[in-house]
Amino acid sequence: MPGEDRLFMSLPGCLATEQGRTGKIRSMNFLAIETATDPGSIALWHDGTVLARSCPVGLSNSETLLPLVHSTLSEAGLNFADLHGIAFGAGPGSFTGLRVSCGAAQGLAFARDIPLLGIGTLDAMAHIAGGERVAVALDARMGEVYFGLFERGDLLAPIGVYPPDAVPLPESKGWLACGNGLAAYPVLYERLSPFVENWQADLMPSAEAVLRLAVPRFERGERIDPADAIPFYVRNKVAKTVAERLAIGGRA
Repeated sequence: MPGEDRLFMSLPGCLATEQGRTGKIRSMNFLAIETATDPGSIALWHDGTVLARSCPVGLSNSETLLPLVHSTLSEAGLNFADLHGIAFGAGPGSFTGLRVSCGAAQGLAFARDIPLLGIGTLDAMAHIAGGERVAVALDARMGEVYFGLFERGDLLAPIGVYPPDAVPLPESKGWLACGNGLAAYPVLYERLSPFVENWQADLMPSAEAVLRLAVPRFERGERIDPADAIPFYVRNKVAKTVAERLAIGGRA
């Protein structure tokens, strides 16, 4: 099935430093799924390399995700029995998208007794952005953004959904800001400008980013019961009317 293919050598920053542990991880196979936004993506860790692929544009993630997983595993000469762990982007993001990634990962892990992990979508974005202090702003539609502040990978306050003119601001300068919320809402860009030195407005959720955080956690033996896998929605209301969105400056 057509999709965007990217082949990476080992992912820096996610391998153990001790030689024995590094060798163990390199010989294992992990699958990551992320559909918080469109198009969704998957990433496969196999023998120390990563194959990342995007779902075809114009088709629903629910329609294309599992065929993409099957074809990527086949390309790598693997089947589901060869996987040592499955990770999914837990959100926040599109309500429908989060249900797709969580449901697919949950079903695959439960049916085959494969270790499972949910990885925060904004956590993964902050990690792959590469900064020491990172502000992540993901367009939540409805005139709002999902927003979180991270320092050395640690979340400084709970992730929330905010109007762009009400996000909590950093208390210092020298931050990196990423996510499509920056371009979607110019007022947010203006509010963060005094604190931000580097911008990655085109950085989007990806399975590769989820994989970067998941691999070392799998190595430490972390896993969740598939029955306990749930998306991290943040927002309670799925949709607003057109009038509600326009009233707060959102898009129709």
